[in-house]
Amino acid sequence: MRARSVVIVLHEGVQSLDVTGPLEVFAGANAASGQPDAYRVTTASLGGGPVRSCSGLRLLPDADLAEVAAAHTLLVPGGQGTEDPDDALVARIRELAGRAERVVSVCTGAFLLARAGLLSGRRATTHWAYCEELARRFPDIAVDPDPIHVRDGHVATSAGVTAGIDLALALVEEDLGRETALLIARHLVVFLRRPGNQAQFSTQLAAQVAARQPLREVQRWIAEHPDADLSVEALARRSALSPRHFARAFAAEVGVTPGRYVDGVRLEAARRRLEDTDDGIEEIARSCGYGTPEAMRRAFVRTLAAPPAEYRRRFRTRPDGGP
Repeated sequence: MRARSVVIVLHEGVQSLDVTGPLEVFAGANAASGQPDAYRVTTASLGGGPVRSCSGLRLLPDADLAEVAAAHTLLVPGGQGTEDPDDALVARIRELAGRAERVVSVCTGAFLLARAGLLSGRRATTHWAYCEELARRFPDIAVDPDPIHVRDGHVATSAGVTAGIDLALALVEEDLGRETALLIARHLVVFLRRPGNQAQFSTQLAAQVAARQPLREVQRWIAEHPDADLSVEALARRSALSPRHFARAFAAEVGVTPGRYVDGVRLEAARRRLEDTDDGIEEIARSCGYGTPEAMRRAFVRTLAAPPAEYRRRFRTRPDGGP
């Protein structure tokens, strides 16, 4: 099997994890697959000189980006250097992308792809904090702020920092099979569980923490009792507020309505049970507050584009604790 060349673009102010995370995945694939040359990874900068990451780490590239002939996979990381990039860098990315079989960005590397015209008319994502800016500056891009990574044709974009590892694992699975990707994930002590359309944040992380103690206690109660009566009326009683006042205060302080918050918590609870236990679908549906397997199935298909049984098949943890 011929080696797949991977060129990782280095630039001043690059996010170091955007570089090293995917690089470790591709390097791990060479060992895990038993094919030492499955991937041939080259780091390259304009002029071939060292660059300094946004955290201060000095990176010495393998090659001059201008002298790289072609790449099977062109990977463009993000970082502060994407804010005001060298025009020559953007032009070289555009040129190399035209000959690459896959073009990939990590985090705000999507801005470099956008500047190069590579995301025009495509669906894409980036770090959640910069999705609004990407959409504003490049209105011809369909920016989706939720997924961990998005694939549109031969171009793939990913969310912030560690999402680059998820995307690299997905590419390895596509190239070399799921077992190889699982071996790498175990070696890196990460979970090969996150589908590309999984939200960048869990419900608890995405939402704000309420300022008032009674509402914070309600948030905690919801997380600990997904099978309870979590109607607005029931939650309002726990917070000693009227239903109308509670719904208005919760939405203002948490950033989402009580109903949407509850839906997210229940979905995450069901996902964890499917991933980590042998419990049946009906039992999980009941314990996570869905009532019926059909209600849980509808929630999974609507949010994750996969029914519970398919989700479990793809992302379940093995009995020995591995992914």
